[in-house]
Amino acid sequence: MSIRHALHDFTNVGLRSPFRAFPGFPDPAGEPVVRLAPRRALRLSLQAGDLISLTGEGADLRLLVLSASGAPDSAALGLALDTSAPPTAFDRQELDGWASSRGLDAAQLTHWVKVTPASHEPVMLRAARACCVWLVRPMAASAAVAGSDAQDVEISVRRTGLVSALPEPLGEVVDAFTISRGTARAYDVQAGQYVQIIDVDGQQCSDFMAFRTDALDRGQEQMIDSTATRSMVRQAYPQPGLLDKFFDPEMRPMLQVVQDTCGRHDTFGLACTARGYEERGFPGHLNCSDNISNAMDPFGVARRSAWPAINFFWNTWIDPDTRHLQTEESHSRPGDYVAMRALTDLVCVSTACPDDIDPINGWNPTDIHVRIYAPEAPIRRAVAYRPKEDTAMTISRESAFHARTSALTQDLAPARDLWVPQSFPATGTLGEYWACREAVTLQDMSPLRKYDIVGPDAEHVLQRLLTRDMSRLALWRGTYALMCDETGAVVDDGTLFRLGPHLFRWCCGTEESARRIEALAERDGLQIRLTDMSDSLANLALQGPLSREVLSQMVFTQPHVPALSQMKWFGVTIGRLGDREGVPFMVSRTGYTGELGYELFCAQSDALHLWDALMDTGARSGIQPMGMAALEIVRIEAGLAAPGAEFGPGHDALEAGLGFAVDLRKSDFVGREALDRNMRDPRRCLKGLRFAGHDVPRPGAGVYHGERQIGEITSATQSPSLNCAIAMARLAVEFAETGTALDVGQMDGRMKRLPATVVEVPFVDPKRTRARA
Repeated sequence: MSIRHALHDFTNVGLRSPFRAFPGFPDPAGEPVVRLAPRRALRLSLQAGDLISLTGEGADLRLLVLSASGAPDSAALGLALDTSAPPTAFDRQELDGWASSRGLDAAQLTHWVKVTPASHEPVMLRAARACCVWLVRPMAASAAVAGSDAQDVEISVRRTGLVSALPEPLGEVVDAFTISRGTARAYDVQAGQYVQIIDVDGQQCSDFMAFRTDALDRGQEQMIDSTATRSMVRQAYPQPGLLDKFFDPEMRPMLQVVQDTCGRHDTFGLACTARGYEERGFPGHLNCSDNISNAMDPFGVARRSAWPAINFFWNTWIDPDTRHLQTEESHSRPGDYVAMRALTDLVCVSTACPDDIDPINGWNPTDIHVRIYAPEAPIRRAVAYRPKEDTAMTISRESAFHARTSALTQDLAPARDLWVPQSFPATGTLGEYWACREAVTLQDMSPLRKYDIVGPDAEHVLQRLLTRDMSRLALWRGTYALMCDETGAVVDDGTLFRLGPHLFRWCCGTEESARRIEALAERDGLQIRLTDMSDSLANLALQGPLSREVLSQMVFTQPHVPALSQMKWFGVTIGRLGDREGVPFMVSRTGYTGELGYELFCAQSDALHLWDALMDTGARSGIQPMGMAALEIVRIEAGLAAPGAEFGPGHDALEAGLGFAVDLRKSDFVGREALDRNMRDPRRCLKGLRFAGHDVPRPGAGVYHGERQIGEITSATQSPSLNCAIAMARLAVEFAETGTALDVGQMDGRMKRLPATVVEVPFVDPKRTRARA
């Protein structure tokens, strides 16, 4: 056996002790509350003694309890089998995929139990032994599309504390071991295998380095090289996050990052060193550099006083003003991990950092766990998504349309918790743009958040939180509105649809909307139910001048709802594909392009039927799929605001160019006082800039009048329609008059200037006649 197969593990001699938990730290064994939306399925892995709490007044819940071998085991939760038929009205792709990956026949998973929790008295279930539980909320697709009056079910799990917070394995485990605090370990990872580095208790740094096995066998040290890596991936050191791949000095790829649930790491700092501790008064303190040298010594690797490393979970950044390297406590939580795929045979080394005098490990070093998976493990590329820092983590997943879009492009990026296409290479971003302008495009917009608000006080809550007058919103109509904070800054924007006298659907950008609705209702004791339909409803944008032509050939509507031909701008209706028995979907005459267009919402299980029907019917009209890159060009030309660009903290709705969506005739809504004051004495406003050339400024670039900066770019693009660069900019009102000549500063704002002229927005179709056509 070659010496490279040896493992070296060191104890934590010299590590200061005892360790103590600091007050206020989260319980490593706890889990936050998660919500189960209608038609969705949720899987929980339980250990003996774990306690489940289910809350949701009148909700119809079905549970499938399975043993480790996949056999029915309802008794593990103290439940008896239900004689009723298994649930069918739910989106079962996740369940079927999970069953298939474990060799189980999904058709035989029929041992379901019905549970009906209440809001005032949750159902409590304790696991007598380890088991897997699937929870399902059945609901007919037509009911989900037309508006739900069901309350969200809240699910929480209280762990026994006797087991660690290790996440469930991602596939077939080849090897697994724990690296105790203050130690290091070297190990083999073969080409195609996956290595998962897990932070067991949270806030624990783990240094990592990898060497090419074939080079070590020749007596050469070819390890991950920071300069080659950042040059190949064109990203600078250091920044929170990870690079996509890591390369050796010969620019050959060694590892590919597959999943990352933390998102904040130091890519190429040094592992901690003996000198670093000595100079601060801690001679003899354990350090990762010496531990790495010791672990790699059996492989013939020369010792170093300081090892470069990928510092997993170490939260560092460079201060943009001082250029100093900054650090603070890690963002990683118990069970957070990074998974990487080996692109060649490797010898890797990982540490559990011993630093207990800095915030790196929360002043409390703990263990690191490593798993190695077989090449056949079904580990998909994903990143973590948390709507808020204290909410449950989800791994980015494929949208309901992925089977169709993935056949057309591999250019995907995460949008909230879903992967969506950025462009389609067969057409290209420019081709997609012109298809939207001249024909018709179809785009996956499923990351949009969708909430149903129902109840006698639903209108009152929305009237209090939104900037538009909800009392004037008629049935089967929608309106664009803002949700502001007390300063008038936009928290969220979206479209509100009225589907019934006391039933509204709010389609928006973030989960903060739901938190504010719930907080107001709870504070004032209002009678509403809020149901998160984001995961239940997939949605598409059908946009372009021929969109009505395509849709009119395939939509059937009942007499009690508006027909497609009767829908005006911001109208909404419920349709079916082809006839009264076809797939149900909600359709609204809205969009984010400034063109004539529609948005369609359907159940996840009906998504592919809807996509196929639209693409088949639209083929004669030249329909093309469109990605986010083309949408960005179109939305800037249309002068449509985006979060993090035109609006966000520190800028009120008027400065974001959204004054048209603020109705100050309303007696009261959150932010009204600030907006009323700012309306009378505005300091900044949003205007357009049109450039003579094609040089596109970066967002955030300064806008200058002479030597003085008087504004900043919020969004910019090259306009195919105008054949020049354009930008939206937040300007001081003194320099915002149409026709004013200004400059945008490049190269620190001084060495290069882009001349521009102030213009009105939208840049294209200023009266929005296309959308109203």
